[in-house]
Amino acid sequence: MVINERPGVYSSVEVSSSLSGSNTGKTVGIAAVSAAGEKGVCKSVASYGEAVSLYGADCNLTKLIKVLLLNGAAAVEAVPVSVGTAATASDYAAAFAALMDKEDISIMVCDSRNIEVYSKMKAAIEGASENCKYRIGIVESAGTVNEAANKAAELNYERIVMVYPAVEDDGALCGASAAAMAGLVSSGSDPALPVNGAVLSGIDGFSRVFSDAEINTLIKAGVTPIESVYGNPSVVRGVTTRTKTAGVADTTWRELTTVLIIDDVIPSVRSALRRKFPRVKNTAQTRGAIRTQVIIELENKLKREIIDAYGPVTASADETDPTVCIVGFEFTVAHGLNRIILSAHISV
Repeated sequence: MVINERPGVYSSVEVSSSLSGSNTGKTVGIAAVSAAGEKGVCKSVASYGEAVSLYGADCNLTKLIKVLLLNGAAAVEAVPVSVGTAATASDYAAAFAALMDKEDISIMVCDSRNIEVYSKMKAAIEGASENCKYRIGIVESAGTVNEAANKAAELNYERIVMVYPAVEDDGALCGASAAAMAGLVSSGSDPALPVNGAVLSGIDGFSRVFSDAEINTLIKAGVTPIESVYGNPSVVRGVTTRTKTAGVADTTWRELTTVLIIDDVIPSVRSALRRKFPRVKNTAQTRGAIRTQVIIELENKLKREIIDAYGPVTASADETDPTVCIVGFEFTVAHGLNRIILSAHISV
């Protein structure tokens, strides 16, 4: 501010972006190349302005954080895979490991289109699932339809979603469509509601529409297509890359909503039991209360149409360890509506 000796009232105005995370939704973890910051160190980012301050304005990490926030991400955990230089697959693996240390991350995304990097993300998420950390990775593919289909087949994992954007600009920001999809998925309060037809924000270059044959190839291969609808990028159908089990075609895990529902129901039940039974005895009365609490949680999911039905709930003491209570239950996920088929019988 210039110092003026004339008496009076002066002002200094600083303008920054007001774009920040939503009040509801999930946390997204992102690994990308940055212009500043500390390589491999994870930081919480609450707004686009904070991202600019931490990582610089003109870099993949900041640009993708902006896309995440525009599409509804509640919060972002960011890790620079490199600072001002190209990143290797090992750099991404280290960044994914840093993100795995965070408890609240539900979705992960990166700025790479390299199948080796996808595999590093898959390995990190598989390890997290073994420790009851439920995560979904969203990656972006380029190239031809068949090349995208082949990459998805190589991954074949229900917790990896591969988006294939109909972008004709080869210079488009790598990972922008994946980040937009991650923001959209993280913002949803209803895991059973499909993303079909959802419009994505903050990404450009969409002018192409897929043919029916291309859509069939992509969906069956486990690829989520994003095409232009009236000039706006729109998700055709949300699917995972899991299309086979033991080499045999299997559609059990194809729908993204199936995984989202599981990640909603199981953690909800675990959280309720952890909160209500921190210090109790393993008696018949306690086990009855645990069973009742599980039923309450399942009834809530049934009322909200997140699940279609649930079966008998049991709670019993482990025969080999009397300090352990075994709780068993089953449920049927609610399915999104993908197609409406009209069958008309006309008399003339």
